[in-house]
Amino acid sequence: MRIVVAMSGGVDSSVAAALLAEAGHDVVGLSMQLYDQREGEHGYGSCCSLDDLHDAGRVARRLNIPHYIINFEKEFQETVVRNFVDEYVAGRTPIPCAHCNSDLKFATLLDRAQAFDAELVATGHYARVDADASTGRHVLRRGLDSTKDQSYFLFSLTQAQLSRASFPVGHLNKDEVRDFARARGLATADKPDSQEICFVPDGDYARFIERTTGDLDSAGTIVNLSGDVLGRHGGVHRFTVGQRKGLGVALAEPTYVLELRPSEKQVVVGPRRELEQTTLTASQVNWISGSAPEAPLRVTAQIRHRHQPAPARVTSTGGHRAALEFDTPQIAVTPGQAVVFYDGDVVVGGGWID
Repeated sequence: MRIVVAMSGGVDSSVAAALLAEAGHDVVGLSMQLYDQREGEHGYGSCCSLDDLHDAGRVARRLNIPHYIINFEKEFQETVVRNFVDEYVAGRTPIPCAHCNSDLKFATLLDRAQAFDAELVATGHYARVDADASTGRHVLRRGLDSTKDQSYFLFSLTQAQLSRASFPVGHLNKDEVRDFARARGLATADKPDSQEICFVPDGDYARFIERTTGDLDSAGTIVNLSGDVLGRHGGVHRFTVGQRKGLGVALAEPTYVLELRPSEKQVVVGPRRELEQTTLTASQVNWISGSAPEAPLRVTAQIRHRHQPAPARVTSTGGHRAALEFDTPQIAVTPGQAVVFYDGDVVVGGGWID
């Protein structure tokens, strides 16, 4: 069949394309230009850079498949960058990669794939998708390499999207992927993985937000749970729940950010024990099956990508919302992050922590 492969210029998507081509499929490589590639303050320059687009083209030529670059600058700004800035200003900690993978890449590439008469869209994510023979519904599973599993970022995929999704490297580990690429002489075989957010390559989120908003004025106070003023800060967008370093206050015991109150321009701090929570609520919840469960479900839940899955009970509360109760307290449940529900290696669903 004809399959469109999202080629980022990294080794994972390169091997995804190679696996499908070797299996005899009619593969078309698509790379996304996400931002202005010229030098300057918005040139960014981490992943999806000019070098990455060039590397994707080199791999496509090696595989003898067509390769196209599609301009998604407007969509990227509206879907990912704007959300990132708005969330930080609102006192939440966003996950731009999740919005980029699901809301931008899958949704938009599925539309573009139709122009190529392609049946599937493939990516280099470490995840798996298959069909439940008893229900006919599609199931999203963790990648077999637990150290690289990326199913957490894909929780918002719908049944319609999963029905046309392919994750060719999901059954491999990273070493196997690199060995496969080396054996075929792919230019990306030993290319390092990108570790930072592409549009904030220097890691200075606060400066990026201030530069983007232009007139941001959110300086305020650092307070304890009793409301006592302990110091001042330069903006709630400079903090995240669970943060310990860079608070600008010195107390008798280690101090952490407990809560952000942007409307009051307050950063609430306190001891680590106050970070422990057993409950959370989430909005924009997506249930992979396509319908919300009628009764509470026993799951394991992750509140961050690298968070150890914790036993919990999740209840749909209607309106794409859910309430979750952990068996044991969890540290730093952070608004704006995703909570993803699992049954073994199967993704049940997920949403955004409120």
